Amino acid sequence: MLPAGEAPLDPRTLFSPAPHAVWLEIGFGGGEHLAWQAEHHPDIGLIGCEPYENGVVALLGHVRDRDLANVRIWNDDARPLLARLAAASIARAFVLFPDPWPKARHHKRRLIQAPFLDALARVLAPGAEFRLASDHADYVEWMLERVPVHPAFTLTARLDARPDGWPETRYAAWSIGEGRKPAYLSFRRR
Repeated sequence: MLPAGEAPLDPRTLFSPAPHAVWLEIGFGGGEHLAWQAEHHPDIGLIGCEPYENGVVALLGHVRDRDLANVRIWNDDARPLLARLAAASIARAFVLFPDPWPKARHHKRRLIQAPFLDALARVLAPGAEFRLASDHADYVEWMLERVPVHPAFTLTARLDARPDGWPETRYAAWSIGEGRKPAYLSFRRR
């Protein structure tokens, strides 16, 4: 739950003690990536957004098993949270393996669209990193057609192998086992 009211929310106030910075993962799936980041960066507060109950339950298990005090969960669509967060309050954001909505008639449901990028750009601090990953080649191209042309983002890396600091998740391992090659994209907030 967010504090009552409509005032912009400094996400650091959701943690005690206040972290050095706050990172945001949108659509954390089973929570493996978010839990790994929280465990390896105890001075960072991590907020995970996931509307699906099974993913939230899985992350709660990781939080309990690893005794992670630096994780907060928003169990709903990320857009209302983005609207409430203070400008320039997030130091890093992740959107890893979002639903590709592969049928053309469903492309309007894809997360990576101009309105989402506008909302994310508003909450990312200058110089913040935005990490994307997908195993769906068409969606990778979709991302590359939209994010680098947005005035707030600069592409800094496009890799076909998982870089350091991007722990493997069950989904990524399964995808590779199915013969798909994930792409890992990194952008910087201008």
